[in-house]
Amino acid sequence: MRAGAAAASALLPVKSADSAPAPKGAAPAGRVSLSYVVHGLLADGLMQPADAERVLSVGSRQTQVHPVALLAEMNLRGPAPARELLDLERLTQWLAGRSGLPYHHIDPLRVDFTRVVDVMSSAYATTYSILPVAVTASEVTVATCEPFLDGWLREIEQISKRTIRRVVANPLDIARYTTEFYKLAQSVKGANKAATTSLVSNFEQLVELGGKVDAENAHVVTIVDWLLQYAFDQRASDIHLEPRREQGVVRFRIDGVLHQVYQVPPAVMHAMVSRIKLLGRMDVVERRRPLDGRIKTRVGSGASAGREVEIRLSTLPTAFGEKLVMRIFDPDVVVRSYAELGFSDKEEKLWEDLIHRPSGIILVTGPTGSGKTTTLYSTLKQLATDEVNVSTVEDPIEMVDGSLNQMQVQPGIDLTFAEGLRALMRQDPDIIMVGEVRDKETADMAVNAALTGHLVFTTLHTNDAASSIARLLELGVPPYLVNATVIAVLAQRLVRTLCPHCKAPGEPITAALWKELVAPWRSALPSRAYQPVGCLECRRTGYLGRTGLIELLVISDTVRELVARGAGIDELRRQAAQDGMRSLRLSGAQKIAQGVTTIDEVLRAAPPFDT
Repeated sequence: MRAGAAAASALLPVKSADSAPAPKGAAPAGRVSLSYVVHGLLADGLMQPADAERVLSVGSRQTQVHPVALLAEMNLRGPAPARELLDLERLTQWLAGRSGLPYHHIDPLRVDFTRVVDVMSSAYATTYSILPVAVTASEVTVATCEPFLDGWLREIEQISKRTIRRVVANPLDIARYTTEFYKLAQSVKGANKAATTSLVSNFEQLVELGGKVDAENAHVVTIVDWLLQYAFDQRASDIHLEPRREQGVVRFRIDGVLHQVYQVPPAVMHAMVSRIKLLGRMDVVERRRPLDGRIKTRVGSGASAGREVEIRLSTLPTAFGEKLVMRIFDPDVVVRSYAELGFSDKEEKLWEDLIHRPSGIILVTGPTGSGKTTTLYSTLKQLATDEVNVSTVEDPIEMVDGSLNQMQVQPGIDLTFAEGLRALMRQDPDIIMVGEVRDKETADMAVNAALTGHLVFTTLHTNDAASSIARLLELGVPPYLVNATVIAVLAQRLVRTLCPHCKAPGEPITAALWKELVAPWRSALPSRAYQPVGCLECRRTGYLGRTGLIELLVISDTVRELVARGAGIDELRRQAAQDGMRSLRLSGAQKIAQGVTTIDEVLRAAPPFDT
């Protein structure tokens, strides 16, 4: 493979190329010209004559820009009545149809750059405006924006010993990713060559990998900077760097689902981890125990360029080295509305009433990654006015906010949640947020804070709202104190939302399926739900973003009576439903009815605890 790359780099560019016949009209000889594109669009009824004249007069001076990209910049629209916008992807699809080749949108998450760059050199790819995007044992898929320029085809087939499959992609993506893939591959090779770590076969020794890698190596700096920017561009919420025996794996979590991004040599993976630990002011030498850190940076490009982003770091020693997870927090998340968080109008009004009460405990519950932090910070941000002292004790501080007084738990010096809460009580607080109630001591302190006139927000890890009451009792809080202090429990989950650009009606919903989802409300729900399709906006997944499923249990007098006599969780759920609580499953069912999400997402996220 490397010999093939060397041979490809020695190939000289050609002055002319054979052209492939196009199914419609005459194919250009060599590269696509502006005249060919304009007249082709006119012939196909996609461009207005007046626009064609203007494009030819203006575009004749833009000889360095690909005709498709030039037309896309002009934001032209086709003739009435459709008035279709001639954007870059639409024009690229048209060019693919004209050339008789498949259209392809380059998704960098699906390209193994370490393999495709070995097919040909960067100079060769740039000369012919081509980019390999997939490599198998028998075939190489090559994207091109010059479908009639194929003089390179036979040469690459001979060098790679594989069949070449050509596809048409837009010229801006080809130019961008040619630069990025080859630059990144060069950095990976350079970092791997510079690494002095030797691989061994013993697990105990493998834990010590990475000790001699230079985290300040220029190649490593380039790789890490590119990785962070790329994660921002792809809307990733988490970045996983996972060391393996043969290759380190980089994965992004996007809309709650992990996607493998790239594989890098183990030595490079360890160098990347060391570099990120250095940026997070963590102990680079310590690799035997878990560590935590934090980075604050800015988005370098794209629509959100210049926006500050916080990244929380967590390492874990594994058999093959340190695993690093970076959780990305967007500070803009704290200004989201309750509707964006998944609250219905009724739940929003109820929540507003609860959070403005003078005292009591409000529990927010759900597993890791269910949106508890987002809900709490959005609420606290709203409450933190000049007249109110809002203080928190967290482990770790998720997002630093100037309007809050935030304390970090430090177990090494015996600053636990309970001790932190005890200290906050002497700080004249109005509203207190405790990161998590983990033990009886913290629960007792939270109860005491509520009894002395403070509004306390805290979290628990339980399946639903009713289970939180049982959990407090299990921790040793007496029933009468639960009734005296807890005013509400909010349980939530996150589900992926359907992409509004491509969602489509799905198959009819059977009665059995609705019964599995939420039986008592089956008759009130539609007979057909929407299904994911996939488009460029959602990266062919069919989903774009996430929303919350909300279950808000307000502690009524009847619920207090059940708690006082030691009723079970099922009784609490039934009474809460009678009081008007919308369960997680029902919340999901109503979002299905609104076309927001799918049945599969709700069944995956919400526990089957409806009455």
